[in-house]
Amino acid sequence: MRIDMVTEPGSPRRLNEDYMSAAVPAAGGGGALVVLDGVTPPEGEDGCRHGVPWFVARLGGALLELSGTRRDMSLAECLGAAVVRTADAHRDTCDLFHPRTPQATVVAARWDEERVEHLVLSDSALLLETADGAVHPLLDRRLAELPASVRALRDRARLTGQESDRAAYVDAVEALRNAPDGKGFYTAAADPGVSASAVTGSHSRSEVHALLAASDGATRWTETFHLGDWAGLLALVRKEGARALVQRVRTAESESAPRRGKQHDDATVLLAELD
Repeated sequence: MRIDMVTEPGSPRRLNEDYMSAAVPAAGGGGALVVLDGVTPPEGEDGCRHGVPWFVARLGGALLELSGTRRDMSLAECLGAAVVRTADAHRDTCDLFHPRTPQATVVAARWDEERVEHLVLSDSALLLETADGAVHPLLDRRLAELPASVRALRDRARLTGQESDRAAYVDAVEALRNAPDGKGFYTAAADPGVSASAVTGSHSRSEVHALLAASDGATRWTETFHLGDWAGLLALVRKEGARALVQRVRTAESESAPRRGKQHDDATVLLAELD
């Protein structure tokens, strides 16, 4: 087994809001990985005195531990329990009902001699390479599939460049986050019920050669700059290393036109070759 992972903040002036970890039991026969991408709140009050980096460290650590030790629980159940554990750590000091309470996208996977399980929540990505070399993206596309009314606000904001139009678009997207009617998209915050909305599944261990988890700051290589497809992304990391992918993204970001929002995003890549 080989594991190669790297995480880098988008700016040296900001703490990294991504999280990554992996565990391989000393006795062999299995392992687990977790990648989180913390949601950067807009300027202003978010109800929490701890911040996003604290939150993702707590949630990610709990999820890795549960995924690796509680084989009697599904990954969705592990996520729900990790959310509860994290919420309990600050519910007495923070407003967990605030709409901008710390939250994160989630990728988790674990494997043993028989199965490889996966969980994806929101717009981080998990790539699964099968024994025949095919690469399958395991994605939660709900954030990308915005309603027509919200897409219209996005397009208007891009066209006019007006801050008021940008704010209207951001507010519309925020209203869809963890919406109770099931018509929005989901991130892990303080409600354990969100785990039921994650994209989950499993494969026979014999079918899986490698897993690659990445935050959307790293998948810009494919999804924003179109420098290669998912198979090309995995091949680049295998050949040149996880850091090379982040460096390619940084070059593309620097050479592109100025972006509204984050010109450089936190970027995390974790490759686990199981064979």
